[in-house]
Amino acid sequence: QVQLVDSGGGLVRAGGSLRLSCAASGRTFSGYAMGWFRQVPGKEREFVAAISWTGRRTYYDDSVKGRFTISGDNAKNTVYLQMNNLKPEDTAVYYCAADRLYRRPLMPDYWGQGTQVTVSS
Repeated sequence: QVQLVDSGGGLVRAGGSLRLSCAASGRTFSGYAMGWFRQVPGKEREFVAAISWTGRRTYYDDSVKGRFTISGDNAKNTVYLQMNNLKPEDTAVYYCAADRLYRRPLMPDYWGQGTQVTVSS
């Protein structure tokens, strides 16, 4: 069974930091691009960041550039999202995703269950 398990969310004050993790299991994600999306109630899920399997290529939504960093550890089948200088508008449920291709936009084949990030002002 393919699984992406998100973790690391929580409550933080504006200006603070969090690191999200996504652990993949059940199959090999070799060659897959990994990404993060987020969603708030009543709105569509939106793209945040993506990374290629090799880690050499990344891209971000403009709203998080310079504040968020996506990285991966292939040996651990884990991808991370380091979030710094968090803002209240970053509050959302964050979802890890896997796409068999590195492309724009990312079109995931697999999703994590989501982890809540809440930023207080």
